[in-house]
Amino acid sequence: MKKIMINHVTRIEGHAKISIHLNGDGKVSSTELHVTQVRGFEKFTEGRPYYEMPSITARICGICPVSHLLASVKACDAIMAVQVPEPAALLRELLHCGQFVQSHALSFFHLSAPDLLLGMDSDPAKRNVVGVLEKHPEMARDGIALRKFGQQVIERLAGERVHPSWTVPGGVNAPLSAETRDLILSELPLAKSIARRTLKFYKGVVDQFQAEIESFGNMRSMHAGLVDGRGRLQLYDGFVRFRDAEGKDIAEIEKPRLYQNYIAESALPNSYLKAPYYKPLGFPEGLYRVGPLARLNVADCCGTPEADAEFEEYHQRFGKVVESSFHFHYARLIEALYALERMEMLLEDPAILDTHVRAHAGVNSLEGVGIIEAPRGVLIHHYKVDEKGAMKWANLIVATGHNNLAINRSIEQVAKRFVNGKKLEEGMLNRVSAVVRAYDPCFSCSTHALNQPAMEIKLFDVDGTLVDTLRQ
Repeated sequence: MKKIMINHVTRIEGHAKISIHLNGDGKVSSTELHVTQVRGFEKFTEGRPYYEMPSITARICGICPVSHLLASVKACDAIMAVQVPEPAALLRELLHCGQFVQSHALSFFHLSAPDLLLGMDSDPAKRNVVGVLEKHPEMARDGIALRKFGQQVIERLAGERVHPSWTVPGGVNAPLSAETRDLILSELPLAKSIARRTLKFYKGVVDQFQAEIESFGNMRSMHAGLVDGRGRLQLYDGFVRFRDAEGKDIAEIEKPRLYQNYIAESALPNSYLKAPYYKPLGFPEGLYRVGPLARLNVADCCGTPEADAEFEEYHQRFGKVVESSFHFHYARLIEALYALERMEMLLEDPAILDTHVRAHAGVNSLEGVGIIEAPRGVLIHHYKVDEKGAMKWANLIVATGHNNLAINRSIEQVAKRFVNGKKLEEGMLNRVSAVVRAYDPCFSCSTHALNQPAMEIKLFDVDGTLVDTLRQ
């Protein structure tokens, strides 16, 4: 048996490699995704005051720190047992919309556009953001401008673009000024025009990728995401809805602390990234997907006019339950438009200028769970503290973790479709990496595997035959 190694999956956040195993005929027999970094945030935060957790856990990632901040402060809100003032909740959601815009722009324009614009088989030396800038300068400039807008929203609200300290347990630490509100509102029309233009472009080229649509994680699975009581897409608050491959609702997690009744985690022998699964079905049958594709599959609508029109067209085109993971790209663009529209709605709410933006309290509960939608999917922070508020235990279930089983299955499907071990071509292996990029994984957020690394030692004899395996 031969093995192909993709030692560095490029254009992702974090580090990962892929093993492709070939049989004697040069056909793919199996694949493995290896997430090679371990962060250990759950362990080294033990003993720290709970109110330090937002600023500490935000350092897990430089791409989606706002998502970790918000999941963390929601867990801290639960420990304090406080009701966050309405203006603070609006401001937190506004901040998160900025996060979604900048993160989705980064994923689509900078990480995936080289494949979509230049071609999966194009020269790898030019298949990057520089190549996009040369061949499609207007598209590249749109991507830069849209991401800049999202980052500036974060900076104008929170004072910093990365790891801001504005979001705190109980609310936020400063109100929004009318001047900042008006400035963001004045810049929204340009941002929305970019989102519309990019959606129009993408809808015109997506049919050129039929082979990829058919094999990029094109599978029946459950999906999970946040919705409100009317079934509308939610990014900041709401409850977790699970839908099956037929589009039937099978579970709803209405109270964050009950998530453990539905979600369990398993360690994989070849990765530091845990593999969550839907507990009632067990492992690995309980595979589900999260993120843009899943959110648009579990929601009944978006709740904003233009995004709802795009939502309807998207489902008319690809079905009630959109199965191919290639369509993460399409769903991501619809969500970017939704975030911009939702931002406008929040800014036009008079309550957003209210100055009462923080509730104060001490430890009123020894446990707290915060659930939010990160750009990549459902993010869970679960904390336990002692009577003085010192951290005793923490567990973080990151969005990329939820998708771990799905990414692994998608890699295998793509490799079996495109990789020919007798005549390797770079474009084959690029498609294997591209299906990973479709999920927009953030492996930097991959923190541990059940508190210890998953270790496997293999002993081979001189002719390459596997003699023994030791697992820990």
